[in-house]
Amino acid sequence: MKRSTVFVCLASVGLLGFIAFAPVTAELDTVKVTGGLISGTTSQDGDVQIFKGIPFAAPPVGNLRWKAPQPVTPWSGVRKCDQFGASPMQGAPAPFGPWSAEYLIPKEPISEDCLYLNVWSGAKSAKEKRPVLVWIYGGGFNSGGSNVPIYDGEATAKKGVVFVSANYRVGPFGFLAHPELTKESGHNASGNYGLMDQIAALQWVKQNIAQFGGDPNNVTIAGQSAGSMSVNALVASPLAKGLFNKAIAESGASLARPNPTLQQAEEGGLKTMQALGATSLAELRAKPADEILKKAQGMRGPIVDGYVLPQSIATIFSTGKANPITLLTGWNEDEGMSFGPAKKADEYRKQIEQQYGADAQNFLRYYPAGTDDEAAASQMKISRDMIFGAQNYAWANLQSQQGKPVYVYRFTRKLPATGEYARYGAFHTGEVAYAYDNLRFIDRQLRPLEAKDDELAKTISTYWVNFVKDGNPNGKGLPKWPAYSTKDKQVMMLGDNVQAQPLPDAASLDFLFELMSKNQPTRTN
Repeated sequence: MKRSTVFVCLASVGLLGFIAFAPVTAELDTVKVTGGLISGTTSQDGDVQIFKGIPFAAPPVGNLRWKAPQPVTPWSGVRKCDQFGASPMQGAPAPFGPWSAEYLIPKEPISEDCLYLNVWSGAKSAKEKRPVLVWIYGGGFNSGGSNVPIYDGEATAKKGVVFVSANYRVGPFGFLAHPELTKESGHNASGNYGLMDQIAALQWVKQNIAQFGGDPNNVTIAGQSAGSMSVNALVASPLAKGLFNKAIAESGASLARPNPTLQQAEEGGLKTMQALGATSLAELRAKPADEILKKAQGMRGPIVDGYVLPQSIATIFSTGKANPITLLTGWNEDEGMSFGPAKKADEYRKQIEQQYGADAQNFLRYYPAGTDDEAAASQMKISRDMIFGAQNYAWANLQSQQGKPVYVYRFTRKLPATGEYARYGAFHTGEVAYAYDNLRFIDRQLRPLEAKDDELAKTISTYWVNFVKDGNPNGKGLPKWPAYSTKDKQVMMLGDNVQAQPLPDAASLDFLFELMSKNQPTRTN
């Protein structure tokens, strides 16, 4: 062990900057991981060791573009892991909708060379065997990264959990399929590189986390939005078997929405090759990343490739083939997404009648349109329930029906906000800063949070930590959170009042899930 003088890295609103404080003397372990020795920094109070930018796979560039993650190239000496690695290749981040800067990656660095992870640990010894949480970010599988202020792991680490966050490839670099890529893979599959990156990170955790005082046999995977869909896919994937035993899925799954087939994704890859004017994989791999980002066409996100996902996710779950886990899942009250102005009541009713025919009357009973305002509210609820609510609800029901433990929440806290941000309420991603006790990164000028927000963050983050430790969110001083069952459908309302109650819109979600399942294309099994 060495004693070193370090400068503490703090996150300011939306940007990570280095601020020189009086030198802090802290004991920093030199840790041996796959590839070599690393050193890190400590938190300002010295309670948490922080390692940022640890390589867990070779850079997926050049000939490794669109290949499964390859082993790390070993290094000599002690590698300083005191800064985040580059975010995966994507467009430049810019605030939009409810997402201000603290919800986004920094503007740089952004690169294909992105396969790095980060560890926060309060352990004083490698023998402690603390529970481990692995965070998987959202971003629609087109954007995102682990270097986001509200994803910071220090607060969770202070509560006895080893917190890990890892990058994975997104957009065309993470999910492009092509017949030639399928042929060269050795698995007759292509397209799920982003998921394979996540699995490689979990394998790294299995092999190395004990060095940080973590328990490789007590790992929870957690994610939000596309990260939650990733969690859903990892629980379904046979390649991830044995790498975790619990899952937290915040707003996202793929149980009422079929993932594209390999053939469909390959068609997108062929169109991309044509758009880029390439005639071979070698030419495609030689194209600049920026050009690929602009011209790539086709699918984004996980596909049923026959390898990472041998069948549709819905089929894997319904037939009991998913990896066994304890589940905590839920969604937010106001996370419907608007892709344009709301339709007036007459136009909305007409569309529903045309689209759903004999089911339209029941549809309008659950999502009514008596007035233009009611129609607008219904359209936001439909968006919320189709994209998120019905998906996580279906997963909770399957988990319960198969006799596996599951806890369900609804985040209802309407975040205080000013100006244009005031209309978003309990928006998509709004719960993340509460769940990981990171309200300190929220821009208080945009969102003048109150004492009740700090108290809610303390409560929710304690539930999350308790679940990570032993699969049960309950603990001393907390309102009782009953396990969910299809019989009583009790969920925890996380808002101004934290309390359990029957899911208020279970009937509409049942109807919608059945309708979506009936009207979707035939699954490829």
